[in-house]
Amino acid sequence: MGQAICWMDDELLPLHAARVPVLDHGLLYGDGVFEGIRFYGGEPLLLAEHLRRLRDSARAIALDLLWNSDELERIVRDTVAASGLDDGYLRLLVTRGDGALGIDPRSCVRPRLIVIADRLQLLDPAVRHQGARLIIAATRRLPADGLDPRIKSLNYLNHILARIEANRAGADEAVLLNAQGRVTEGSADNLFIVRDGQVWTPPVSDGALAGITRGLLFELAGEAGIGIAERSLTAFDLYSADECFLSGTAAELIPVRSIDDRAMASCPGPVFERLDAAFHARVEQLRAQGRSRSAH
Repeated sequence: MGQAICWMDDELLPLHAARVPVLDHGLLYGDGVFEGIRFYGGEPLLLAEHLRRLRDSARAIALDLLWNSDELERIVRDTVAASGLDDGYLRLLVTRGDGALGIDPRSCVRPRLIVIADRLQLLDPAVRHQGARLIIAATRRLPADGLDPRIKSLNYLNHILARIEANRAGADEAVLLNAQGRVTEGSADNLFIVRDGQVWTPPVSDGALAGITRGLLFELAGEAGIGIAERSLTAFDLYSADECFLSGTAAELIPVRSIDDRAMASCPGPVFERLDAAFHARVEQLRAQGRSRSAH
């Protein structure tokens, strides 16, 4: 069956027993970075890419990682194994650690690493099958000159406010625009549209996260002969698209059926179905790799 489990301060604990001190600056000020990682058959998907992005995010906020990539991989794999879960989700966090009240990080002596392994279901299976309903939020994406979108920090309040808008509108997800009215991303996922067989997604320079699953879709589209490119998009592009879909570590791939009550021409569309099949084929390869690893 497996259980939710947490690695913290060199100890593996049941998730319900894990506690963070109230003076941890990750809790007090959102001072830290994180990664979300899926695992299938006990094997983390694109682990090296996630760990590299974690390290880049930490360097960008001047947070020293005390663990090298090999140590982080060992901790991740130990946590997955201890959970007993076959498929699941990892949340890997590094906070600035315990310190004095006040935002000055110099009082924080040692960063804290937390790795959580648990099950995750982001959306109702019916929504995944029928397609998600989106709204364009009034909340705007924070500009890159304030906080670079490539940093996965612990402060997600901007995106939470957009998700609250979606909840109140009875929608499944919200799309955030930047200050210039260009599409950036969803509250917890990257966004793609399809027009005349060509896949477009907003560039990082417009405010999109450089998603790991997003990068995988570029690879899978290339292998399938599907044209894919970054392109600045506006609300008009979303409303007039042939298809729209979301991607993310937690979300995997989700088709979109409407945006602001404007129905997509096709949901799930043929391009989405090809990419979704290619994604799940890659997942099955990973499961086979996990079974082979455990056999040895």
